[in-house]
Amino acid sequence: MSAEQTTLAFDWSCRIMADNGCGFPAPGLHSFLFQPLFTVGGYEFNKVMLLALITSVLVVAFFWAAFGKAKVVPGKLQMIGEAGYDFVRRGIVYETIGKREGEKYVPLMVSIFFFVWIMNIWSVIPLAQFPVSSIIAYPMILALIVYVIWVSLTFKRHGFVGGLKNITGYDKSLGPVLPLVVVIEFFSNLLVRPFTHAVRLFANMFAGHLMLVMFTVASWYLLNSYMIPAAGVSFAMTIGMIGFELFVQAVQAYVFVLLACSYIQGALAEHH
Repeated sequence: MSAEQTTLAFDWSCRIMADNGCGFPAPGLHSFLFQPLFTVGGYEFNKVMLLALITSVLVVAFFWAAFGKAKVVPGKLQMIGEAGYDFVRRGIVYETIGKREGEKYVPLMVSIFFFVWIMNIWSVIPLAQFPVSSIIAYPMILALIVYVIWVSLTFKRHGFVGGLKNITGYDKSLGPVLPLVVVIEFFSNLLVRPFTHAVRLFANMFAGHLMLVMFTVASWYLLNSYMIPAAGVSFAMTIGMIGFELFVQAVQAYVFVLLACSYIQGALAEHH
């Protein structure tokens, strides 16, 4: 049952100290489960999948509209597109990978940044009210894309032996601790890295949505219990959480792309 299904199914006769056996409908994992909305070609689409599809369309449509017929003197839409593109290019890619090596990765990083940001921002959009990236499958797929690029670049740039040295941090000067370092680095980079890359984004969006649902439902529950001051405090917390989430949503998109660029930079760097 989804968050909105939880709210709709809530018995509004429930209130504090009621004798009808019902209590506060605490949010939980059921807030992240959705029933199929429709079926296409045998595949069922739920709300999260639909939001992910809309996100893809929005990103493509925006940049197509902004740069499809680019002008020397840009219009408002082109100016917004250029500002967003330049922020990722100069503020993340150039700063991390470098201008010469990083230029070819700018389109990919711009796409990932805005895709992640819009997936996150659905959390505070009326009717949608759900961050797509709080379902771990979506951050994991993006993290795996970055992982495949990182691994392939590492071996392409350094060869098989050099690539293994790059991944394991092989350095003879480490002396007796070298075997331990190689094992730790190998495990950390090849097995743990895509998981941690995805979980950073997923965990923040998961926790943020859970907090928003809790304070929203609590506001209605307290109001229904005629505890107006407490309901007001809960509602104020909801507004505060929305503002905080808007900040976190942008930061998480930034961090996800920053880490992706950092991994690529590591693949391109010479091993010493």
